[in-house]
Amino acid sequence: MAGGLGRRGLMAGAAAIAALGASGAAAEHPVRTRAKIVIVGAGAAGLAAASRLAQRLDGAEITLLDRRREHLYQPGFTLVAAGLKAPGYTVSATRDYVPRGATLIEEAAAEIDPVGRSVTTESGRRVPYDFLIVATGLALDYAAIEGMDVNRIGRDGLGSVYAGPEQAAATWRAMSDFADRGGTALFLRPATEMKCAGAPLKYAFITDDVLRRRGNRGRAELVYNAHNRALFSVPIVAEKVRMLYQERGIRVNHDHVLRAIDPGRRIATFRTPGGDVEQRYDFINVVPPMRAPQVVRNSPLPWQSGPFAADGWAEVDRHTLRHVRFPEVFCVGDVAGVPKGKTAASVKWQVPVAVDHLIATIQGRQSSERYNGYTSCPLITRIGRAMLVEFDYNDNLVPSFPGVIAPLEELWITWIMKEVGLKPTYLAMLRGRA
Repeated sequence: MAGGLGRRGLMAGAAAIAALGASGAAAEHPVRTRAKIVIVGAGAAGLAAASRLAQRLDGAEITLLDRRREHLYQPGFTLVAAGLKAPGYTVSATRDYVPRGATLIEEAAAEIDPVGRSVTTESGRRVPYDFLIVATGLALDYAAIEGMDVNRIGRDGLGSVYAGPEQAAATWRAMSDFADRGGTALFLRPATEMKCAGAPLKYAFITDDVLRRRGNRGRAELVYNAHNRALFSVPIVAEKVRMLYQERGIRVNHDHVLRAIDPGRRIATFRTPGGDVEQRYDFINVVPPMRAPQVVRNSPLPWQSGPFAADGWAEVDRHTLRHVRFPEVFCVGDVAGVPKGKTAASVKWQVPVAVDHLIATIQGRQSSERYNGYTSCPLITRIGRAMLVEFDYNDNLVPSFPGVIAPLEELWITWIMKEVGLKPTYLAMLRGRA
């Protein structure tokens, strides 16, 4: 940053960055069509897709299916678990983001039939479509961890940021109690694909920082159990995290995957190449395996072979998000079986591509839009500092603000983007303006 840039200047810069992220594309003349478009899932990806379709089409029948009435701003869960935000910060109403002209059916999809081009709801209602956008998100498979009890989060040193806003707040209480007392804290990630792979790393950083602020770092041991030989999928980022962990005394074990937990005894069992290993803890942040939701896994949509088949991720072209075997189906967000992209930042870039290809099909043209795997993670390294890590399918760093934000530096402006600027940009995305 320029040497004379003060706090007010940095805040102005962060606000400008947020405004850039929230700016909308130039208005286009709507395409007239009578197409029936069904969107399964009204989370970030589904709502963003509905908003863009409503803006670009005239006369289309756009139907969203989702029984969840609350919309959760999931990027805020870490802030709640850091004691910086109340649970309500992440909660709003799904209906508030449904665009004019679209219909929300407050039911879950029970069956997807891409051959018959219809979706059946949990009440048995059949909803036919000409085009389908699958935006179901993913399923947290806590049941795959023997002994795990979501209801105990917040007690007996058990934390889990992903489970929901109240559980994130309970995780903060458990972590805060640990920071007062000291002991051993365990951090980990699953061996499956997961949303925001940086979240487990940043919570270890946050815990380290809270301990230091309370003068108790010397009374605690922090251990990060990596599921493979790397701390992050992008080699240069993995090395940076390794160096920071070494500098801050966070011990790393590789090839450790959580298999079971005994909350009463506070013992976690990890699967390793040499057999099961038990580790005692005073605090643990559990990150469950993540898979495609059952409605997708039980449909013809998942990959039939390869690395995405076992957990049911949808078989799409990685650049267009169009299904490989059912061309009238698009899959966006967490459920898409692509090498990167289970973040809100990926949704921001995936949805416009999928929508343009869908509209191009209606118009009888070819779309040149391509998704390059862009995803990003504001990787918190301490309260008030973060690194903005942005990369693509090829693990290339693709900084959005070269010369302003260095991707591997711990910066206050990146923290402000995470704490202040990201949510307005996210909400603009839901309304089709980002």
